[in-house]
Amino acid sequence: MTAVRLRGLLPALVNRRPRTLPSPAEPGETVAEAVGVRVDRGGRAVLDSVGVEVRAGEVLALVGPNGAGKSTLLAVLAADLAPVAGEVRIGGRPATGWTPGELALRRAVLPQDAALSFPFSVADVVRMGRAPWAGTEREDEDEAAVTGAMAATEVESFADRPFSALSGGERARVALARVLAQRTGVLLLDEPTAALDLRHQELVMRVCRERAAAGDAVVVVLHDLGLAAAHADRVGVLHDGRVAVAGPPSEVLGEELLSRVYRQPVEVLPHPRTGVPLVVPKRSHRTGESDDPPSLTGP
Repeated sequence: MTAVRLRGLLPALVNRRPRTLPSPAEPGETVAEAVGVRVDRGGRAVLDSVGVEVRAGEVLALVGPNGAGKSTLLAVLAADLAPVAGEVRIGGRPATGWTPGELALRRAVLPQDAALSFPFSVADVVRMGRAPWAGTEREDEDEAAVTGAMAATEVESFADRPFSALSGGERARVALARVLAQRTGVLLLDEPTAALDLRHQELVMRVCRERAAAGDAVVVVLHDLGLAAAHADRVGVLHDGRVAVAGPPSEVLGEELLSRVYRQPVEVLPHPRTGVPLVVPKRSHRTGESDDPPSLTGP
């Protein structure tokens, strides 16, 4: 082999170092976190001094109005977006310390939009979630992981259809199946219920709860405060690029805070059977119009 060809191969040989496989986390263990994170866009801070912990065995819901920074925070936690300040840690080390392949073994990401340029079948799309495990000792789990993920999201009946021929809701479920097939300890889901009907919204959130019960950490961006209250162990409310409050839904989802954050007067009522907080907008009984929005001044 010539010296020129050898020099050309060296970068590839150096970068193909063995991947470190993840170890199971203990319940409640912090498996990912953002500390003092700041992200700037267009001359303003989209996130400013944000900190959040992601714990094994829990569902963490990120809620807040449009533009509050929910999706940006999810991208930062996934190490897909580098903050200008602060640090993100995954699996106990800085996210920058993992290779892309090692990150893919530790966290799976569901973006808002699922689009493909080629006519892959549904089964092929779900099978893509197994790519990070190729060549590892867990490669033999591929078929079981794909089959289980498709069953959990109820997409088996159209496994052979082209992904491009699906409805928006069907695509959303197939994209989630791909994430589930990846079988990582951290699931980062950006608005997984947005395109779904009522039944499938509940199905997706039950899947989130099941993954948390199995020991995974699940972070889910939601607009539906009712889903967050019913299914999340903790809720982080984002407002103006900061986490205004984080904690159990019963402690976090208060009328004053939500009315101020969403600039819409709301009532928070306990569900008559479960006691789970129900968040509804205040409306005039005579006109159906909302009451005047609360003052945005104050803490």
